[in-house]
Amino acid sequence: MRCPNCKGIGTKVLDSRPVSDGRSIRRRRECETCQYRFTTFETIEEIPLIVIKKGDNRETFNRDKMLRGLIKACEKRPVSLEKLESIVQRVEKQLRRQGISEIHSHDIGELVMNELAKVDDVAYVRFASVYRQFKDINVFMDELNELLKNAKKGE
Repeated sequence: MRCPNCKGIGTKVLDSRPVSDGRSIRRRRECETCQYRFTTFETIEEIPLIVIKKGDNRETFNRDKMLRGLIKACEKRPVSLEKLESIVQRVEKQLRRQGISEIHSHDIGELVMNELAKVDDVAYVRFASVYRQFKDINVFMDELNELLKNAKKGE
């Protein structure tokens, strides 16, 4: 493992522990040259998921891209990075459980919105407004009213 600080090759593992329901290992490392400490994750290499975008363009599923979208939606909201990573993990797990290699971006967005709605209403509306590309305020208000209606059912 190469040190991200000094680019030295020698590192030692200080701590290892399973994460993500045992599907990956978190390792705390220290560079033997500069003593810089950093964390690495070892995960199972999965068969790539292909995302079918609008216009039938295809790209490889990128969990980091999903996480960045969630972080943006949760900006200045009391939602931890750990919760967002958990959402990404659950959505990816649902996608892989379907057993298909290609999935439409629309379907992924719906899964993300369902998970985000359970965590933070404001972040959900932010994500939905970008994802669904609301054309005007009426469509936006319809979504808010639906959210309020569902919240009242849950009380």
